[in-house]
Amino acid sequence: MTREEEKYYETYFDLFLHDGWKQLITEITESIETYDVSAIKDVEDLYRSQGELKILKRIASFETGIRNAYDMSSEVSDA
Repeated sequence: MTREEEKYYETYFDLFLHDGWKQLITEITESIETYDVSAIKDVEDLYRSQGELKILKRIASFETGIRNAYDMSSEVSDA
């Protein structure tokens, strides 16, 4: 792994340690769990709601994705 790649991951790992990050993820997870689909009025509203949920889920899983990418990069570097 190059020094730039190490710095890239270190910056994210530092972010994930902050209380603000943990608070954001907690609130996003709660939003996903309580998302109300009964208020969807039409197809356009359905597509908007699907997009919102997709974005929320992407943010909620971001840390896992970064950690997985780091692990894969580390395995390649160790080989």
